[in-house]
Amino acid sequence: MDEVWFIVSPQNPFKEKDELIPEKHRFRMVEIAVENMPNVKACDIEFSMPLPSYTIDTLKLLEKEHPGITFHILMGNDNIILIKRWKDADSIMNDYHKLVYPRNGYPVNEKQLPPKTKLSGAPMIDISSTMLREWLSGGHNIKTFLPAGVYDYIISNGLYIKHFN
Repeated sequence: MDEVWFIVSPQNPFKEKDELIPEKHRFRMVEIAVENMPNVKACDIEFSMPLPSYTIDTLKLLEKEHPGITFHILMGNDNIILIKRWKDADSIMNDYHKLVYPRNGYPVNEKQLPPKTKLSGAPMIDISSTMLREWLSGGHNIKTFLPAGVYDYIISNGLYIKHFN
């Protein structure tokens, strides 16, 4: 791939709005995380789209705004298992390229993957965003698990911390 775009969604259809911190903070954290990574960028295309955000609608808008670019979806294998619940899942499964990242506890049979889907050969890191948010909420310093500057942004904005000691 030539570039990786991290698309920040203002409203995931499988999450309640009050579960999420404001999208401006989530977008800023992604910007900080990728600022020194060539060919990696934060993308806020979904901020101007109707809520909730659906992957198929985002893909169609990306194709319209960037003709000639072939977009691939990067996802954890926990999501490939649930993809049938997504809006226009058949189109996503059959018409778009997908690269699936391994996640502990979610075995995937490569022979049963949908068309245009490949399993990533990247090493599995057994840390989830849910785990990091729980550690933060419990008052733990997780600076070593985050890109430079993101932890400081979280602390300075009081994000995720419900009972920080």
